[in-house]
Amino acid sequence: MTAPLTPPPPPHQRPSQSAEAAQAPQAPQAPHGQAWQVPPAGAGATAYEQDGPGMKTEVREAAVVTVGVALGGLLLGLLWWWLAPQVPLVGDVVDNSWVVYFKDTEGEQAIGVDGTFTLLALAFGLVSALAVFLVRRRGGVPLVVALCVGGLLGSLLAWRFGIWLGPGKDVIAHAKAAGKGVTFPAPLKLNAKGALLAWPLAALVVHLGLTALFGPRDPDPYGDGGPYGHGAHGDGPYGHGAHGAGAHGDSPTA
Repeated sequence: MTAPLTPPPPPHQRPSQSAEAAQAPQAPQAPHGQAWQVPPAGAGATAYEQDGPGMKTEVREAAVVTVGVALGGLLLGLLWWWLAPQVPLVGDVVDNSWVVYFKDTEGEQAIGVDGTFTLLALAFGLVSALAVFLVRRRGGVPLVVALCVGGLLGSLLAWRFGIWLGPGKDVIAHAKAAGKGVTFPAPLKLNAKGALLAWPLAALVVHLGLTALFGPRDPDPYGDGGPYGHGAHGDGPYGHGAHGAGAHGDSPTA
């Protein structure tokens, strides 16, 4: 009989270890002529970190925006008092006492007063949102909140300032000063209190729209190559793309 030609395994490696090494899964290899791009350690975390001026600076800027937008309510109140239609009133004496009534009971001047305030508030919301976006394109939650709060405060300030500029609330004294049967304007009054929300809502919608369309974009943490070298050639996670197996004329073999 002849001895088997298979040499015995080395003494330092047992057969079980050879079998385990053969059955162990192998890492995929990059195709010929290509190399996978592996992002450096911590690149993803760095890309997703906030690239802003800092929370303290954002809160400080938000406070400035709130005050600046709210002070715009003085101009809104002035324009409301100037452009709003006047509601005509007439005074008369009945049983030795003064009474005041509307000269035109079917007039729409009161609706025009509310409509004027609403349209002006919408315009102020658009202008304030555009101005804030041009000053700081990056935006941020504190800035949006400041824009809304400032718009609401500005509307409240415009409402009270316009009433203060308009005719006095004592219509009886005004009727006596004007005389019997003489027409005089009624005090400014905002019947539709929902118009106070026109400024902040318009500012919010316009600012979010400008930020979505023209705001800066967050950088890709992996660049153009992607986590496995996805480039402009459309290479897949294992390099099967325009320069994959068929790019060099190689045909797959069984």
